[in-house]
Amino acid sequence: MVDNSKNIIPHSHAVKLKDRIAKNGYNPCLIWFTGLSGSGKSTLASELETHFFNLGYNTYILDGDNIRSGLNNDLDFSPESRKENIRRIAEVSKLFIDAGVLVLTAFISPFEKDRQFAKELVGEKKFFQVFVNCPLEICEQRDVKGLYKKARVGEIKNFTGIDSPFEPPTNPDLVVDTSRDTLEICLNQLISELEPRIKV
Repeated sequence: MVDNSKNIIPHSHAVKLKDRIAKNGYNPCLIWFTGLSGSGKSTLASELETHFFNLGYNTYILDGDNIRSGLNNDLDFSPESRKENIRRIAEVSKLFIDAGVLVLTAFISPFEKDRQFAKELVGEKKFFQVFVNCPLEICEQRDVKGLYKKARVGEIKNFTGIDSPFEPPTNPDLVVDTSRDTLEICLNQLISELEPRIKV
């Protein structure tokens, strides 16, 4: 790969993040949902986005399957591709934050070092990690996309929880248990934690 870093000089634009914060009246950040397939990440992200959107915030969801059908459709599910998948998402999220958008991501993101990379890239104060905790057996019972069934018979390789590991976050900002609590309870927990952080 050719190293062009010496020839790249980022442009400093007149409108800064502080200007967007002053205009919008809130602090944009990255809300990172992590957990097993079927744990409820996308459902929670969608409900939370609706809440903040209705309050007038600029919001956007980056969802695993949606991103892999476009931006990251050249990646497989090998450890190397998983790492690159998260790297690209973190970089895109950083751009959205700079644009003044409240970003919500719903990715299994099974490896702690990759989640830590995303946190360091956007900055600790702009990163809020939500561990959507749901036991494998419950996620497999739900199997809303039929992926666990395919993984069990070998049709899908490197499937998280079956033949690829999931490393639970060591220090998430919030843990919600979707096997125990209702969607409403989990959503209220999220709102209670996030609203004070986002308000200017």
